[in-house]
Amino acid sequence: MRFKRFFAPLLLLLSLNSLMAAPAPQPPLGPPSAAQWLAEQWNASWIAPAQASADVYGVFLFRKEISVPEVPASWVVHVSAEARFALLVNGVVVARGPQRSDMWISRYDSVNLAPWLRPGRNVIAVRVWSYGDLAPCAVVGQRSSLIVQGDNANSEVANTDASWQVMRDEAYSPVPVRMQSYYVAGPGERVDAAKEPWGWELGADKAEAWSAPKVLGRGAPYGWGATMDRGLAPRTIPSMEETAIRFASVRSATGLSVPTGFTEGRSPLEVPPHTKASILLDQGHETNALPQLSVDGGAGAEIRLTYAEALVDANGNKGHRDDIVQRHIEGRSDQFVADGGRRRFAPLDFRTYRYVQLDVTTGASPLRIEDLSGVFTAYPFREYGSFSGGDRELGEIWKTGWRTARLCAFETYMDCPYYEQLQYIGDTRIQALISLYVAGDDRLMRNAIEQFDRSRLAEGLTLSRAPASLPQVISTFSLIWVDMVNDYWMHRSDEAFVRERLPGMRAVLAWFERHIDQRTGLLGPLPYWGFVDWTSEWQWNERLGTGGEPEALRTGGSTIVSLQYAATLRQVSQLFSVLGDPASAQHYTQLADRLCQAAKTLCWDPTRRLFADSPARSQYSQHANTYAVLSGAVDGTEATDLMRRVKEDRSLIQASTYFRFYLLRAQRAAGLGNEYLGELGPWKRMLEQGLTTFAETPDPTRSDCHAWSASPVYELLATVAGVESAAPGFSRVRIAPNPGTLESFSATVVHPSGLIEVRLARSAKGGLEGTVVLPLGVEGEFHWAGQILPLRSGSQELRASGPKTP
Repeated sequence: MRFKRFFAPLLLLLSLNSLMAAPAPQPPLGPPSAAQWLAEQWNASWIAPAQASADVYGVFLFRKEISVPEVPASWVVHVSAEARFALLVNGVVVARGPQRSDMWISRYDSVNLAPWLRPGRNVIAVRVWSYGDLAPCAVVGQRSSLIVQGDNANSEVANTDASWQVMRDEAYSPVPVRMQSYYVAGPGERVDAAKEPWGWELGADKAEAWSAPKVLGRGAPYGWGATMDRGLAPRTIPSMEETAIRFASVRSATGLSVPTGFTEGRSPLEVPPHTKASILLDQGHETNALPQLSVDGGAGAEIRLTYAEALVDANGNKGHRDDIVQRHIEGRSDQFVADGGRRRFAPLDFRTYRYVQLDVTTGASPLRIEDLSGVFTAYPFREYGSFSGGDRELGEIWKTGWRTARLCAFETYMDCPYYEQLQYIGDTRIQALISLYVAGDDRLMRNAIEQFDRSRLAEGLTLSRAPASLPQVISTFSLIWVDMVNDYWMHRSDEAFVRERLPGMRAVLAWFERHIDQRTGLLGPLPYWGFVDWTSEWQWNERLGTGGEPEALRTGGSTIVSLQYAATLRQVSQLFSVLGDPASAQHYTQLADRLCQAAKTLCWDPTRRLFADSPARSQYSQHANTYAVLSGAVDGTEATDLMRRVKEDRSLIQASTYFRFYLLRAQRAAGLGNEYLGELGPWKRMLEQGLTTFAETPDPTRSDCHAWSASPVYELLATVAGVESAAPGFSRVRIAPNPGTLESFSATVVHPSGLIEVRLARSAKGGLEGTVVLPLGVEGEFHWAGQILPLRSGSQELRASGPKTP
């Protein structure tokens, strides 16, 4: 009854809003490309500095003056570059890109320049930079080159050709990042203001080094003609968000005092001559941002900005992330050398940090630091989904998980924004589900699925990460890519896109089938990297160059990977059947059955009543038994009993925060989903340690922000609230809550047709009652304690009796 009094005033409003709700709005793309630039050779040419070397770091400035008699409503150009660009019109940055892609496709931005043009003289300027052999692994393309194509006769005056000007920006040089941890996210920057041609973007500089560019050849759309060099294709995702942010506090300062109001931008920092000072700034939480530094005077002064997720002690340990005592900063840094003028510095790429240390050394002249702030940047996801359970810790887990998911999404999904910025399949599957449920935006997921599909080797496997300049194959991740296509099929009505993936899915599944040992019926020895999970028992092996691999993966007979393969086969058999390939569907089902039977025959230990990791029965893990349930090797009460033993037996190799995503799938399949909220200890401990994003692994950890650890955001909606797709395209909804000890909860999930809203509370007898709202045209079922209640479109009150117990 408390539930009714609390929610009754909202029911009518919720009902009306939801019945009228359209799908969550998505950030727009740029203007559409004219059809001819998608099918014909471009009139514009790729241009490059005449003396530029492809394997050397360099920043290059391109510009062209144009005259516009009057400003039209639309003046569109299409622009791309290698490796990265910033497009300016009359001194204003109007686009950054290109969208990260692979070696086959160069994405171009379509930008309407009309809002920044003025009658008469205008300057179109582009800063282009490449990293040479210091390139981030996620950025493909080293040659410093640019192409701009006008969309029609008016804007074709901007076409890149020999009439453009170009010069090397000698102010920039790289600052290599040296870390013991694996780091491939690119260098820092050193900018010597005395060498910068200030005003170049307006044609107001006095530099004499401008010259005509080298013309490399006309642009062409992807798939055109006899060559595959820089096939151009439109941007498929929106531009990244850019929002001004400010530091929360100054945590320490040596060498001078910091005035009140500096972090708010109200009071400049005056640094006297011959001073060495250090200031530690705290953003208050981890972020991705383009730092913005404004200075005046101080000719010859050196300013260093060092970025870190956390401070470390003398042994390199992080400890509580709020602690700064007897700790120091290590990490990527940028340097700026003042020239005495009033200048503004921002690095070319975003930086990831919670802490920024500002180190200043002045010479004979005083320096004024007018401001230091940031511009937050990430993929422009919007938070339409929500979960509330009246529990403060759950609220913090949601907020921290969503921040983690946001920071790990840029022009691709990223495993971590600080160290790698690489789109790995294992992280991406979890990230994509969060995106669908909370933001309702599927474009980054589609982009990822397509990029992994294009990355496949001739023998069938995908790369583990794409795009990437350094290829890497994790065979088990190829199976997860197949699972991810199935996820997309279950949540989006997009048959054409899924059909395009079928050849790749077949190729992956066939690769594993070729590696079945006919003597045992399990997978034989597998090449490449067979990563399953980061556990203390599966350490990095320098001799093999891999880690996280279970027993028998390289010798043959791995229960874990054999049953992972069986689980994927069983999951996608319905997809192939519905899409018109019943023969493959039947084959995959039968193959899954044979793998499961082989595992039961060779790997089931009747004494321990567990699946061993191999027929040798020398190792036992949560992982093998998880896939035993997911593959259907055991089901019903046997699965329930098995997963209880898996949870209680601490001698088993334990799943990390990453693999708990799959462990939970198995628990739910075994009817134990109601215990999920009691298993959030690892995430609660991270909060207790002051983390503001969720880390890669428990301390000691490398990355403080790692995509795969954001899974509770999805689980609160899919497991606790119980909202899942019950048919391809999310055409039907299944709601089967697992609220644990919560007395009430509310959740909002984004559906392609609108919002699904669930507001439920415990009844006096332990059942559930409340309101469920489904979008127009969507129906489904509500499951609770053995009861199945029909759900219709719109708002409805539910009463389900009987407590749900573990």
